[in-house]
This record gives sequence, C-alpha cells and structure tokens, in this order.
Amino acid sequence: MTDKTFIPASPSEDDYVRQVAAAEPPPLLSEADPIALFRDWFAEALAREANDGNAMALATVDADGMPDVRMVLLKDVDASGFVFYTNLESAKGRELAANPKAALLFHWKSLRRQVRVRGVVTRTTDEEADAYFATRARPAQLGAWASEQSRTLPDRLALEKRIAEAGLRFGLGKVPRPPHWSGFRIAPQSIEFWRDRPFRLHERLVFEAAAGGWTTRRLFP
Repeated sequence: MTDKTFIPASPSEDDYVRQVAAAEPPPLLSEADPIALFRDWFAEALAREANDGNAMALATVDADGMPDVRMVLLKDVDASGFVFYTNLESAKGRELAANPKAALLFHWKSLRRQVRVRGVVTRTTDEEADAYFATRARPAQLGAWASEQSRTLPDRLALEKRIAEAGLRFGLGKVPRPPHWSGFRIAPQSIEFWRDRPFRLHERLVFEAAAGGWTTRRLFP
C-alpha cells in the first residue's frame, strides 16, 4: 500500500469554520472588464507573492498532439493579450510555430486565486522584442545568444564556454537581440477567474470573447 502520510489531509469542518470566522466575505467578482480585473489581481500578487508573482504555466501541444507545460514569466498585458519572451527554437517556440494556440495558468497561492487563459498566439513585433531585450541584464542577454534552449547539453562546461564566447564576441559593446529570440502574445478567447471559498464552494467567473466585447458566465465549483 502506498504511504500517503506526506500528503496533507483535507481540511476538517472546524478548519473551514475558523477560516470563515477569520475573514470577511469578499464581494462577487466584477463582470465589467477582465483585463482590468486581472490587473488588480496581478498588482496584489506582485505585492504578496514571495517569488515571481508574474510566473505563469504555459501549455502547448507538440506535433504528436502530446501536451507540454512549463513556467514562463509574463512581461506585458493589455487588451491585445498576454506577452512572454523566449528562444524561438526552444520546444515551446517550435510548438507554437506549428500550432499557434496556448493556455496559461496563473496560480497565486498567497491570495488563494488563479486565472486561466486560452487563446490564439501571434509573434510580437521586432520593435517590441528589441525594446524588452534591451532591458535585460547583460549576462542574461549573453545567455540568450549562448543557449541552444531545449537541446541536449553535454555538460555545464559547454554552456559556460558558449557564454564566454558570446562575451568575447560583443566585448564591451551593446548586445543585440538574437534573431532566434523574440516574444509571443496570447490573445485571450476566454479568461476564467477562480477564487477560493470555504468548503470547496469556490467562485468561478468566465469571460469569453464576443463581437464588440465579452460575455460572462458563472460556473459551479
């Protein structure tokens, strides 16, 4: 029999009662504007999460239809979508080039909230990618040139050698953006906001893109 003692037990009714007593009931989620609501939650996450409040799980599909998921960092968000940057020759870069659809998940444990996004993916403009790349620390810029992301690495020394070679190549001058490095924008077709409530009776609100705006639905937990 599998030892499950390391898995936390489900909260008891008393645990939930204490949780309810310790917190005021939050107002219902606003149905006005999903991007504005996301920005409000995002600001709280950046203030309260211990590390990487802008981290999000990115799900893609490979050529065989097998799903992939990994953590990336959100670098911009507005009405046109959610933006992140990466090596275009990485697994996610190749998968998005072949099948430009993706899903995102933000999970903010300290807030007991999550946001799910599904949508169509496009590349950012070169100007956007150049502007963001210029803000990166120089060692990170050199790393973007040195790393053959998602390819087999013989040993750590091989990576360090490539970073040193990139440093010699650019000397003290400006490090330009590599041609194989850019950004992706996920234009949301749906955005679901999830908020923890006692007894697993969570609040779920889904926004779905429609002509001229958004429709909303509340879901059973």
